[in-house]
Amino acid sequence: MAQIKSQIKRIQTNEKARQRNVAYRSRIATQAKKVRVACEKKDVEAAKAELKVAIKLIDKSVTAGVYARNTAARKKSSLSKLVNSLAK
Repeated sequence: MAQIKSQIKRIQTNEKARQRNVAYRSRIATQAKKVRVACEKKDVEAAKAELKVAIKLIDKSVTAGVYARNTAARKKSSLSKLVNSLAK
């Protein structure tokens, strides 16, 4: 265990950030699953609604520093492609 006060604070800060990142990633994974389930059921309206929520969560995660911009763009793109293929 660290003995230096600043290092103890840093460990606590890192743990808070880690827990926040895990929470964001979990919420995004759950929302992405909801989009995929709606697509499997061929429910276009539900899929679009779930996609809108998923994109909002992914954008917030970029702002919070959980995901890099390109990672977020890739996730949004893959979900959007899935929903758009359903709409055709």
